[in-house]
Amino acid sequence: MSTTDRLYFRQLLAGRDFARGVHGAADMVNFVYLIGDTESRECVVVDPAWKIADLAAIAGRDGMKLVGALATHHHPDHVGGDLMGMCDVEGLPELLRTNPMPIHCHREEAPWIRRSLGLGATDLTPHESGDVVRAGDVEIRLMHTPGHTPGSQCFVVGNRLVAGDTLFLEGCGRTDFPGGDSDEMYRSLHQRLAALPDDTVLYPGHLYSREPSATMGETRRRNHVFRMKSIEDWRRFQG
Repeated sequence: MSTTDRLYFRQLLAGRDFARGVHGAADMVNFVYLIGDTESRECVVVDPAWKIADLAAIAGRDGMKLVGALATHHHPDHVGGDLMGMCDVEGLPELLRTNPMPIHCHREEAPWIRRSLGLGATDLTPHESGDVVRAGDVEIRLMHTPGHTPGSQCFVVGNRLVAGDTLFLEGCGRTDFPGGDSDEMYRSLHQRLAALPDDTVLYPGHLYSREPSATMGETRRRNHVFRMKSIEDWRRFQG
């Protein structure tokens, strides 16, 4: 947990920090994030899934109140629903039933979330890239990074990047699922995220590496997805 200045920031690993014993949670190694303001005691949850009661309890033990949720994208291991017939993942529907709150997503991802979870139009708060969501006085900037899905988005909080499945410390999100777009993923990695300085700390959506976070400078040096210097090279690499 980090509590720098007023920022409350927790990176939680499914199957270890919460949702212990929940079928599929330890295998999928999803990260969920709590971000908030230590003075107002308000926080939001990023990609609430697997065990909603555990996430609320962790926030409560820290003296924080959940006031909103942010979705990086619509896949069930991040927002709940049927995980390819293997299991049914708790997520946004359970969160809304127990503690109604705004669910922030990119406007292009909203119809995918509604269809997959059976939510109504008023259950979601759609956004454009560059919008800001606040937890108390802590600002969370939304960055549209399509490729993994049409409305995939990352969240910038100070010098932190919560990247969902757009970028991992090793590799990036797949683009062969419905709605994926390999060329858009290249642009998200090499153009949209290029504006972030090297000392920005990357927090991914899964623990697919030895370490749970790294600076963008380290990631750009070590991650093979940054070795392709043109979209033609990228297309050849992707086959």
